[in-house]
Amino acid sequence: MTFSLKSLLTVSAIALTASFATIQPAAALDDQQKKEIGDFIKEYLVEHPEVLLDAQAALEKKQDEARVAQSSQVIDQNKDAIFNSKDDVAIGNPKGSITVVEFFDYNCTYCRHALGDMDTLLKQDKDVRFVLKEFPILGQDSVAASRVSNAFRELAPEKYEQFHRKLLGSDGRASEDTAIEVATSLGVSESAIRAEMAKAPNTDMIKATYQLASDLNVTGTPAYVIGNEMVSGAIGLDAIKQKIANVRSCGKTSC
Repeated sequence: MTFSLKSLLTVSAIALTASFATIQPAAALDDQQKKEIGDFIKEYLVEHPEVLLDAQAALEKKQDEARVAQSSQVIDQNKDAIFNSKDDVAIGNPKGSITVVEFFDYNCTYCRHALGDMDTLLKQDKDVRFVLKEFPILGQDSVAASRVSNAFRELAPEKYEQFHRKLLGSDGRASEDTAIEVATSLGVSESAIRAEMAKAPNTDMIKATYQLASDLNVTGTPAYVIGNEMVSGAIGLDAIKQKIANVRSCGKTSC
């Protein structure tokens, strides 16, 4: 059974008119009518498979819009914790009009690749403030490295950016020992690091970051907060720059 577009529209109009007049449920269709409608839908989709692609694209767009709306609400409710936490270090322009927040783990391979994206972004755009938010989720070595990092930041905050680049950019697995090696190479003694770790463990800070990540639905690293959106994964420099441009243009990451 085949239908022309004109006949399909005619049948649809008649069906709609009848449905409004009688308010009959779908169950009122007999088996033959259901079969004819099902056969037609199948035939149409086989002949026009691009409709499925259009539907998939529309679904993905709707899901993205819902995700951004949800993350935007959480971001708005946690602005200080995300953008201005005393436990984080901001590099780049401290008064930049755009802030990019990165959740990272010192043992995250993708974070190591993304380090170059951050460096290039800060060189090209002097109006960006970049917040480094330690999120150790890849085992006890990551937690231990983060504790060393926290102690180093307390003792030599002016050198934290160097520490971050050197530890994240190093080969091999980050751990307490490798983090201490980086710290001592930058002039802070191991004894001072260990004393600071004992005096001020960052357990509460890590718990707070875990909770914030849970609220934002951050499930891996790297993850970024840019404007009104939480972005998962190493999306690359061009995508980050486009989102920044959109925030400047319309106040949102998608205009």
